Amino acid sequence: NTITIGASGDTITVPTGATMTVPSGALSGQNYPAFKALMTSSQSISANTSTVIQINNEVFDIGGYFDTSTYRYTPPAGKYCFIGNVGNGTVEDYLAGTIFKNGVALAETVTDASNGARVPVHVIDEANGTDYYELRTYVPTSSSILSSNYRTFFSAFRLGS
Repeated sequence: NTITIGASGDTITVPTGATMTVPSGALSGQNYPAFKALMTSSQSISANTSTVIQINNEVFDIGGYFDTSTYRYTPPAGKYCFIGNVGNGTVEDYLAGTIFKNGVALAETVTDASNGARVPVHVIDEANGTDYYELRTYVPTSSSILSSNYRTFFSAFRLGS
């Protein structure tokens, strides 16, 4: 049997043991807000400098919390999974991909960097509603970070409150 109860804006409590079907995206606590963004063009990176990657093209931004002018994600409070990838275009001793929270390194991956190296970096973190996240890179000599949907990107999705 299907029972329809409540109206838009109502809060309904479902007792333990009951089963409920909810239209996609209509239940708080699903994996949103979420975003994925890419670069529109390759970016030159100076040597020995932690550089914010210019992620300026949204593939999607559920909730509108990614800023393509500051390259930052400022989600509402909750637990999130962050995923970034950095692809270089020159041979380096190493290439670092780092997710920063409020200007402080939160997670980093470093790898030997031949031409075309890819550095994945990911972390789960709890945001307070004013925290911001950004993807940065660091190389020992001047380099180029490559744009494309599989080389360099930044994304996140909510895990829960």
